[in-house]
Amino acid sequence: MHKVYLSLGSNIGNRKRIIHEAIEKIGELIGVVVRQSTLYETEPWGFDSPNEFLNCCVLVETVLAPQQLLETTQKIERSLGRLNKSHDGQYEDRIIDIDILLYDDLHIDQPDLKIPHPLMYERDFVMTPLKEIYPNE
Repeated sequence: MHKVYLSLGSNIGNRKRIIHEAIEKIGELIGVVVRQSTLYETEPWGFDSPNEFLNCCVLVETVLAPQQLLETTQKIERSLGRLNKSHDGQYEDRIIDIDILLYDDLHIDQPDLKIPHPLMYERDFVMTPLKEIYPNE
Protein backbone atom coordinates (compact mmCIF):
# COMPACT_ATOMS: atom_id res chain seq x y z
CA MET A 1 0.00 0.00 0.00
CA HIS A 2 1.16 3.50 -0.83
CA LYS A 3 0.64 6.51 1.41
CA VAL A 4 -0.68 9.51 -0.49
CA TYR A 5 -1.46 12.99 0.76
CA LEU A 6 -4.09 14.95 -1.15
CA SER A 7 -5.22 18.55 -0.86
CA LEU A 8 -8.86 19.42 -1.52
CA GLY A 9 -10.39 22.84 -2.09
CA SER A 10 -13.74 24.31 -3.11
CA ASN A 11 -14.92 27.91 -3.39
CA ILE A 12 -18.26 27.72 -5.22
CA GLY A 13 -21.46 25.83 -4.57
CA ASN A 14 -22.11 24.07 -1.27
CA ARG A 15 -18.41 23.88 -0.44
CA LYS A 16 -18.71 21.69 2.65
CA ARG A 17 -20.98 19.14 0.93
CA ILE A 18 -18.73 19.05 -2.14
CA ILE A 19 -15.59 18.43 -0.04
CA HIS A 20 -17.36 15.62 1.82
CA GLU A 21 -18.59 14.09 -1.46
CA ALA A 22 -15.05 14.25 -2.85
CA ILE A 23 -13.68 12.47 0.25
CA GLU A 24 -16.36 9.77 -0.09
CA LYS A 25 -15.43 9.26 -3.76
CA ILE A 26 -11.73 9.14 -2.82
CA GLY A 27 -12.60 6.34 -0.37
CA GLU A 28 -14.55 4.49 -3.06
CA LEU A 29 -12.16 4.92 -6.00
CA ILE A 30 -8.69 5.50 -4.57
CA GLY A 31 -8.35 3.79 -1.20
CA VAL A 32 -8.86 4.00 2.52
CA VAL A 33 -8.95 7.54 3.89
CA VAL A 34 -6.79 7.12 6.99
CA ARG A 35 -6.74 10.72 8.21
CA GLN A 36 -8.58 13.92 7.39
CA SER A 37 -7.70 17.42 8.53
CA THR A 38 -10.04 20.09 9.75
CA LEU A 39 -11.75 22.22 7.10
CA TYR A 40 -10.10 25.63 6.78
CA GLU A 41 -11.68 28.71 5.23
CA THR A 42 -9.10 30.63 3.20
CA GLU A 43 -8.74 33.46 0.71
CA PRO A 44 -8.22 32.60 -2.97
CA TRP A 45 -4.55 32.16 -3.93
CA GLY A 46 -3.21 33.32 -7.28
CA PHE A 47 -6.40 35.11 -8.40
CA ASP A 48 -9.05 37.53 -7.14
CA SER A 49 -12.49 36.30 -6.18
CA PRO A 50 -15.09 37.24 -3.57
CA ASN A 51 -15.56 33.51 -2.89
CA GLU A 52 -13.50 32.05 -0.06
CA PHE A 53 -12.24 28.48 -0.21
CA LEU A 54 -12.76 25.56 2.10
CA ASN A 55 -9.58 23.49 2.15
CA CYS A 56 -8.45 20.28 3.81
CA CYS A 57 -5.96 17.46 3.38
CA VAL A 58 -6.40 13.72 3.55
CA LEU A 59 -4.04 10.78 3.93
CA VAL A 60 -5.05 7.85 1.74
CA GLU A 61 -3.65 4.34 1.48
CA THR A 62 -3.86 3.18 -2.13
CA VAL A 63 -2.69 0.50 -4.53
CA LEU A 64 -2.94 2.92 -7.46
CA ALA A 65 0.23 3.92 -9.30
CA PRO A 66 0.93 7.69 -9.49
CA GLN A 67 -0.50 8.14 -13.02
CA GLN A 68 -3.60 6.10 -12.13
CA LEU A 69 -4.01 8.26 -9.03
CA LEU A 70 -3.86 11.43 -11.13
CA GLU A 71 -6.42 10.09 -13.60
CA THR A 72 -8.73 9.05 -10.76
CA THR A 73 -8.55 12.41 -8.97
CA GLN A 74 -9.39 14.12 -12.27
CA LYS A 75 -12.30 11.72 -12.77
CA ILE A 76 -13.61 12.61 -9.30
CA GLU A 77 -13.29 16.33 -10.08
CA ARG A 78 -15.24 15.90 -13.32
CA SER A 79 -17.94 13.81 -11.59
CA LEU A 80 -18.47 16.68 -9.13
CA GLY A 81 -18.76 19.28 -11.91
CA ARG A 82 -15.20 20.50 -12.47
CA LEU A 83 -14.61 21.21 -16.13
CA ASN A 84 -11.21 22.90 -16.38
CA LYS A 85 -8.13 23.17 -14.20
CA SER A 86 -7.63 26.78 -15.28
CA HIS A 87 -8.68 29.19 -18.00
CA ASP A 88 -5.92 30.47 -20.30
CA GLY A 89 -3.37 29.47 -17.65
CA GLN A 90 -5.10 31.56 -14.97
CA TYR A 91 -6.64 30.20 -11.78
CA GLU A 92 -10.36 30.67 -11.36
CA ASP A 93 -13.23 29.76 -9.04
CA ARG A 94 -13.73 26.02 -8.82
CA ILE A 95 -16.29 23.62 -7.47
CA ILE A 96 -13.55 21.17 -6.48
CA ASP A 97 -9.80 20.91 -6.77
CA ILE A 98 -7.85 17.81 -5.77
CA ASP A 99 -4.06 18.02 -5.80
CA ILE A 100 -1.59 15.22 -5.18
CA LEU A 101 0.89 16.54 -2.61
CA LEU A 102 2.99 13.50 -1.67
CA TYR A 103 3.15 9.89 -2.79
CA ASP A 104 5.32 7.83 -0.44
CA ASP A 105 8.83 9.28 -0.88
CA LEU A 106 8.61 9.47 -4.67
CA HIS A 107 9.87 12.37 -6.73
CA ILE A 108 8.16 12.63 -10.12
CA ASP A 109 8.73 15.40 -12.65
CA GLN A 110 6.55 14.83 -15.69
CA PRO A 111 4.67 17.47 -17.68
CA ASP A 112 1.30 16.45 -16.21
CA LEU A 113 2.44 15.13 -12.82
CA LYS A 114 4.86 16.63 -10.32
CA ILE A 115 5.33 15.01 -6.91
CA PRO A 116 5.91 16.48 -4.38
CA HIS A 117 3.54 19.23 -5.48
CA PRO A 118 5.90 22.05 -6.52
CA LEU A 119 3.89 24.89 -4.92
CA MET A 120 2.71 23.23 -1.72
CA TYR A 121 5.32 24.92 0.51
CA GLU A 122 4.19 28.37 -0.72
CA ARG A 123 0.58 27.75 0.21
CA ASP A 124 -0.56 28.06 3.82
CA PHE A 125 -3.95 26.66 2.80
CA VAL A 126 -2.10 23.42 1.97
CA MET A 127 0.58 23.35 4.64
CA THR A 128 -1.65 24.11 7.64
CA PRO A 129 -4.03 21.17 7.09
CA LEU A 130 -1.17 18.94 5.90
CA LYS A 131 0.79 19.52 9.13
CA GLU A 132 -2.33 18.56 11.07
CA ILE A 133 -2.37 15.02 9.60
CA TYR A 134 1.29 14.44 8.67
CA PRO A 135 3.08 12.23 11.21
CA ASN A 136 5.75 13.84 13.36
CA GLU A 137 8.55 11.42 12.61
